[in-house]
Amino acid sequence: MKREEMIESVRSQMPEKRWNHTLGVMETAVQLAERYGADPEKAELAAILHDVCKYWRVDEQARIIRENGLPQDLLDYDKELWHAHAGAWIAREQYGVSDEEVLDAIRYHTSGRARMTLLDKVVCLADYMEPGRDFPGVYNIRQNAEHSLEKALITGFDGTIRFLLDKGKRIYPLTFEARNGLIRELEERGESV
Repeated sequence: MKREEMIESVRSQMPEKRWNHTLGVMETAVQLAERYGADPEKAELAAILHDVCKYWRVDEQARIIRENGLPQDLLDYDKELWHAHAGAWIAREQYGVSDEEVLDAIRYHTSGRARMTLLDKVVCLADYMEPGRDFPGVYNIRQNAEHSLEKALITGFDGTIRFLLDKGKRIYPLTFEARNGLIRELEERGESV
């Protein structure tokens, strides 16, 4: 599918506010990719598709997870996680994306994971800090992103974990694994958190 067709298809599946968020993620992902050495075209493709089915009915997202060998434990956690894994499946099946690195960046843009790839980090961070985002702590994420993908993502995950704790919600284990893995990377490089 051509880029323009893909963009129009994705745009048609979400409200204008979410499409504006997607545009912000696309722009930010390309900027981060260029700054940190990831492939800007892959970053943009993952960003275009990262929320492709976020506004689909949750029962449809759950069906995709149940029927297509996706991690079943997702269904035990917040529905906000479901669109990432379902979206990666949709990206492959409906949009013809076969690049596993791009699919993984879509798949893990909400939860992170242990041993995040450079592209995973870029797309996840772009989702946290695109220009339209306005939440407590986003300024710190943006400041950290000037110097370190890892520190910026740790700041983002810390905020997410605090938010979920305050709401009394369960926290998906991959988010802890992602945070711990990023701290380990910094420690191995002799950097402080």
